[in-house]
Amino acid sequence: MDLEEKLGILTDAAKYDVSCASSGVDRKGAIGGTGNSAACGICHSWTADGRCVSLLKLLYTNACVYDCAYCVNRRSNDVPRASFTPQEVAGLTMAFYRRNMIEGLFLSSAVAVSPDRTMERLIRVAEILRLRERFGGYIHMKVIPGASRGLVERLGYLADRVSVNIEFPTDQELALMAPDKTPEGIKSNMLTVRDRRLELLPTLYRGPKPPAFVPAGQSTQMILGAGDSDDREVLGRAESLYQTVGMKRVYYSAYVPVNLPPEEAVRARTPLLREHRVYQADWLMRFYGFEAREILGERRFLDQKVDPKIAWAVDNFHLFPLDVNTAPREMLLRVPGLGPRTVQRILAARRLAAISYDSLAKTGAVMKRARHFVTAFGRRPYPLTDDPERVYRALAGADTDACRQLSFLDAV
Repeated sequence: MDLEEKLGILTDAAKYDVSCASSGVDRKGAIGGTGNSAACGICHSWTADGRCVSLLKLLYTNACVYDCAYCVNRRSNDVPRASFTPQEVAGLTMAFYRRNMIEGLFLSSAVAVSPDRTMERLIRVAEILRLRERFGGYIHMKVIPGASRGLVERLGYLADRVSVNIEFPTDQELALMAPDKTPEGIKSNMLTVRDRRLELLPTLYRGPKPPAFVPAGQSTQMILGAGDSDDREVLGRAESLYQTVGMKRVYYSAYVPVNLPPEEAVRARTPLLREHRVYQADWLMRFYGFEAREILGERRFLDQKVDPKIAWAVDNFHLFPLDVNTAPREMLLRVPGLGPRTVQRILAARRLAAISYDSLAKTGAVMKRARHFVTAFGRRPYPLTDDPERVYRALAGADTDACRQLSFLDAV
């Protein structure tokens, strides 16, 4: 099999892994080296099936010894198999980078022979790029679940970001869909990265500047809808990962039944709208100060008709309307239509002069949503209903276009 055939097989096999974060490192190009990395992120491109790709994204091999029920590359599937060598992956990366076609590398792999054996091959790729080619671009690599601590640490000094896919929100689903993987092995890898990063924090380190270890942090991925877990379990697990292992980002992937799953598992394709709503809820936890339990309230699943912030505001309608001249930052962030930057502008503007209702739109507020929940000195330009049910229906109608687009993608 020639290199072009391998590239076609192994780039297509990598498309289901969405945890390809591409920002967080600011590295200037070294004299005599090749490439650099910008903290603001990497430009994105799109694959034929509509997925966003910012890096050269491929698998080292799709010849797997595991038999995960959700994975197209599982051992029992009759699919074309291929494997690169470390020199081939490094050569492809440098060739694409010099042609300005990519800004970095995202490398994952099936489990060939054993987790440690596979990790050694990935480390060898990173060593060739960093040490021989003096490549200064962005490298994101997958930690193989169950790999030894020493190998994870070796990779961490070479890669900008690593990801350890947790796969499912509950251990029961992992045992059902991926019996060869263990929760202990996955968690151990995450803790190895967390502990080593904490040891090398500059504020805790005296002496010369420590070497960079996974400077862009770690990420992970959860599959939605393969089992019977609800959004409460998904968001609860994500919140736990952010708090306990310092996860930089949790990615979510709607389940696509590429294989026949076990009888106990869900067989239907998960709607993309559910994935979209979970991402919105995740954003609220990361940037708006929400907790998982309050986003959902008494629900097991997120409301599909409106985004989670609107659903929370309607459920807690007794807290509104807020006066933008006196409300604290924590509450302004919970107003639909006000984002962190808009709230910062409001806080800065009201220190100088009182904000009128008419000037709110100039701060970047989306008044179509925010008008139901804010006032300026008790004033609104026209009467609005104080009935939460009517507000819900009005805002659900405003969200129709996004829902239609995602429903179309599901149909395709």
